[in-house]
Amino acid sequence: MAARPKPVSLALQGGGAHGAFTWGVLDAILEDGRLDPQAITATSAGAMNAVIFAHARHAGGPEAAREALARFWEDVSRAGRAFQPPGALLWGPFAKAMQGTWLNWLDAWSRLTSPYDVNPLNINPLREILSAHVDFPGLAECGETKLFLTATCVRTGRAHVFRNADITADAVLASACLPFLFQAVEIGDDAYWDGGFTGNPSLWPLFYEPAPRDLLIVHINPMLRDETPKTAAEILNRVNEITFNTSLLAELRAIAYAKRLIGQRLLAESERQRLRDVLVHSIRADDALSRYSAETKHDTSRAFLHALRDAGREAAQGWLAKHFDAVGERSTVDVHAEFLAEPARR
Repeated sequence: MAARPKPVSLALQGGGAHGAFTWGVLDAILEDGRLDPQAITATSAGAMNAVIFAHARHAGGPEAAREALARFWEDVSRAGRAFQPPGALLWGPFAKAMQGTWLNWLDAWSRLTSPYDVNPLNINPLREILSAHVDFPGLAECGETKLFLTATCVRTGRAHVFRNADITADAVLASACLPFLFQAVEIGDDAYWDGGFTGNPSLWPLFYEPAPRDLLIVHINPMLRDETPKTAAEILNRVNEITFNTSLLAELRAIAYAKRLIGQRLLAESERQRLRDVLVHSIRADDALSRYSAETKHDTSRAFLHALRDAGREAAQGWLAKHFDAVGERSTVDVHAEFLAEPARR
């Protein structure tokens, strides 16, 4: 008799097209079948992966979720062709260089304009894609997977977490709303920007509601860069990475502190019962994504997305082979040493 899958909570970072790495991680987890993601906290591209995963698994099981993720990213690639450089597909060996130049230009141009001026109709092709792939009212009935999607409230500057019952296409778009590219998403009385500014992703919801003790973080923003950036593009890229890792590092610091208090028995019994000793695991994308600059987060070419998917699959398969037995037993990450202490130069 096959063993029951081990319950885990997933934390999925945002990062535009780099979210295809997370597609690969989820695909490998679903194919392997030994983990049961019962709760997912996610931001931006991670939020999109999360709702596709949860809806399709609820409707048709693991294989349906794998197929749905593949269809979603294919549609993202198809919609993104409108933003590819004109004629790039015809220029053979020059296409890759033209793609990089085009994305650099788009990134620079977006920072000198307002989406309220250049996109007054607020057209976002992702809205149609999400609506075609997810039955949002049905997410409220999705008992297999609790969802926590983070967006940033423009008015307060705080993280706002949407849960299953109040997740709509607007909530997902809010979580992924880069303010230089899209108008703020208005929901109720507030407007929202990308959740990565305040929680990429937010970990705290997992500690206030019943969720599996094992927390598996899927990183897509590299933590380490040994070289000091010198060019304008390199500086902007590193600023982007640091900005979108800051909130996660702050929460990991809190987890490390809580684990130290619990481990050294520095808490009263009543407080110890309220705090869970979370088991932390991590799939890092540093090796796979560190060679890609920030503007490639807008690269939705099919070849690029599939390369990231394959890298995510490989990373997840390697992690499962090495660490699966630890799930439910112990952390496979020393949070302080891995994320908070000063690392040795590689």
